[in-house]
Amino acid sequence: MKGIILAGGSGTRLSPSTDSMNKHLLPVYDKPMIYYPLSVLMLGGIKEVMIISTPEDIARFEMLLGDGSALGIQIAYQEQTEPKGIPEAFILAEDFIGKDDVTLILADNIFFGQGFTTLLRNAIKNHKHATVFGYRVKDAERFGVVEFDHHQKAISIEEKPEDPKSDFAVTGLYIYDSRAVQIAKKLKPSERGELEITDLNKEYLKWNQLHVELLGRGFAWMDAGTQESLFDAAEFIKTTQQRQGFKIACLEEIAFYLGYISREVLHEKGKSMEKTDYGQYLMEIANRKHSQQYWDTIDHHPMLGLVENE
Repeated sequence: MKGIILAGGSGTRLSPSTDSMNKHLLPVYDKPMIYYPLSVLMLGGIKEVMIISTPEDIARFEMLLGDGSALGIQIAYQEQTEPKGIPEAFILAEDFIGKDDVTLILADNIFFGQGFTTLLRNAIKNHKHATVFGYRVKDAERFGVVEFDHHQKAISIEEKPEDPKSDFAVTGLYIYDSRAVQIAKKLKPSERGELEITDLNKEYLKWNQLHVELLGRGFAWMDAGTQESLFDAAEFIKTTQQRQGFKIACLEEIAFYLGYISREVLHEKGKSMEKTDYGQYLMEIANRKHSQQYWDTIDHHPMLGLVENE
């Protein structure tokens, strides 16, 4: 399974903050936005990731994340000269995907909830053709909406329907087989001049091969693409972290508990940021005498402890 993070676009909804910076590098409370989607892929067990972004921003992402080796993973980069829709990501990443299945996540999407890692890993493990993640919303007409049967097989999928057939929106997290590349190549641009992910999903729907994973009421899904939603996401992260004492989407912590990096590497990384709360948090984990036992006792940690020890 390969992973793709689509971090392109001009970020006009966040202007002027994005006039000189890619929006996915903006902080969501105490860490860059890109950390959140990358943490999802890592928690899903995906170790080969491609970040797709604008030519001028690729260097900034490389400066932040490098080739991924510091986290025990592999990160490749691909330029997207102009935003032409989500499905274009599969065309740009054709060589990277090869014959593998692929999980794609939009870089401004944040997921949180008890059981999310288990749900994601099971979805990746059991997936056959195409899987989308549905989240109940009160204003479904603003989203792509999926209707499904009691087996969670999609019946219909529509983009911003006037009369939604369900109240489940399609989130910015998708799992596909390698056919997504060829399907994307055959799509025609919509009226707004972009390839639409809903059209790609409809192709799988024609073959009765579109499965829906539901994120229940215990989950939070946030799209941090506007000033208001970015502020709300930061407030959510801050409140949750302060009350529960752990950090959400802490990449080094995830890498350590998954066995990708050593305790020494974790401590060294924390030491390099020791004047920050983030760095002190990493050192605290590295210095904990019984880290693995602690990991085992927080088996229901919303963003970490649900990863099974393999």
